[in-house]
Amino acid sequence: MKVSLGATLDGLTERVVGAALAVHGALGHGFAETVYKKAMLRELADSGLEAANEVPFQVHYRGHLVGTYFADIVVEGRVIVELKVCDALGQAHLRQVVNYLRVSGLPVGLLFNFAAPSLAIRRVLPPPKHP
Repeated sequence: MKVSLGATLDGLTERVVGAALAVHGALGHGFAETVYKKAMLRELADSGLEAANEVPFQVHYRGHLVGTYFADIVVEGRVIVELKVCDALGQAHLRQVVNYLRVSGLPVGLLFNFAAPSLAIRRVLPPPKHP
C-alpha cells in the first residue's frame, strides 16, 4: 500500500498534537513557555520523533539577509511548532506562524497555547504561492 505525503504529514501532525496534549495533561496550565518547550522536546523524543529546538530561518529581501527568526521547535524537518502562554491566540500569533512557513518553505505549522485549562490548538498552512 502506497502512503501519500499528505497522509504521512497528517499522521505526523497528529503525533505532535498528541505530544502537546500529553504535556498539557501532565503539567496543566500556568507555567512559563520555556517549561512547556522543554517538556515538548522530551515528549517528542520519547515518541520517537526528531525535534530540533530554536531552529534558525533566515529572512531575505532582494537577495540580502535582513533578519533571522527562530522557530520554537521543528519536528522531523517538516512541522513548525510554536508555543504560547497567553490569554488567547490572536491574529498576530497566526501571522507569525504563516510568516515562518513562508520563509522556511515547510508545509505546516502547529500553534499551541498552554495558558488555559484546555490546550488551544491551531493548524496553520502556508499562504498560496503567487505566480
